[in-house]
Amino acid sequence: MRFALTLASALCATILAAPAQAQAQKFKFAVFTPDKEQTFITVMKPFADAVNKDAAGACEIETFPNGALGRSPVQQAQMVLDGVADIAWVIAAYTPGRFQENEVFELPGLFRDLPEATLVLTRLVAGGQIRGYDDFFPIGVFGTAPYSIHARFPINSVADLKGKKIRSVSAIEGAAIRAFGGVPVGMPVTEIPEAIGRGTIDATTSHPSPLFDFGIDRVTNSHFFTRLGVVPLAILMNKKKFDAAPKACQDAIRKHSGMWTATRFNDGIQAYNDSLVKRLQADPKRKVVMPSAADLDAMQKTMKPVVDEWLAKAPRNQELFKLVEAEIARVRGGK
Repeated sequence: MRFALTLASALCATILAAPAQAQAQKFKFAVFTPDKEQTFITVMKPFADAVNKDAAGACEIETFPNGALGRSPVQQAQMVLDGVADIAWVIAAYTPGRFQENEVFELPGLFRDLPEATLVLTRLVAGGQIRGYDDFFPIGVFGTAPYSIHARFPINSVADLKGKKIRSVSAIEGAAIRAFGGVPVGMPVTEIPEAIGRGTIDATTSHPSPLFDFGIDRVTNSHFFTRLGVVPLAILMNKKKFDAAPKACQDAIRKHSGMWTATRFNDGIQAYNDSLVKRLQADPKRKVVMPSAADLDAMQKTMKPVVDEWLAKAPRNQELFKLVEAEIARVRGGK
């Protein structure tokens, strides 16, 4: 009888303990962009899959692309803080004031390409030298390729931009457009195709991948590859949620953050961008202009007052500029 009672107690304890052991902590990853967008395919989904595998049941990240948790690009960071999502894909420039120091990366002419921008961003944010991320655990921070201009009218030089309404992603980029004589119009990427189609704007700034991922290519046929600033992007997790996660989960997230996501972004998105530029150039119905080095230098002189004005706003801006310049030098020096 005593054996039977002991066995029954053991079975009961096993049954009661099983659900607790089997339950993984769930994290919701909000992605406002489509599930066919290249960054989702190249970085976001592989990150979630890798963490889920390495965490061995301690936690599970579920992705919600296509704006399933919230479609507004400007609300993604706040959604993480409010608990609507635990992780989100964030375009920092869409939330002015929250990531104010990111403006330094948007200054025109600083970066040569996407890999350079991403390495500098990753290093400086990981080192705590860029403020604004205290409430988040940065899973990945990235820089786009330098933005160029894409229109439904022919562009041969910056003189053709005068008086044209051009979508801009940030205040810094808007100032650069004004320096060229254009009229900047703030707008998230998801609204661009309809705005150009309706004539609300004449052109947009963009790096290559959104042209096709968001259908901008369907309403533009002139592509002018000037070198505007880059736009900082990020995958951010609520820091309190990260700190409260099981150690196995924290370890898996750390392992697949920082340089892991940066490397995937640089390799995947750079190759994708290169293929898209070749696609544009191969289309006889499109006009693609690659300005010469001399032309780019002339444009940079036109945009220099934008940089000077930003530097003059605060001593901290000058500190940030020196930090970025020094890190760019290290990257170019192979360090």
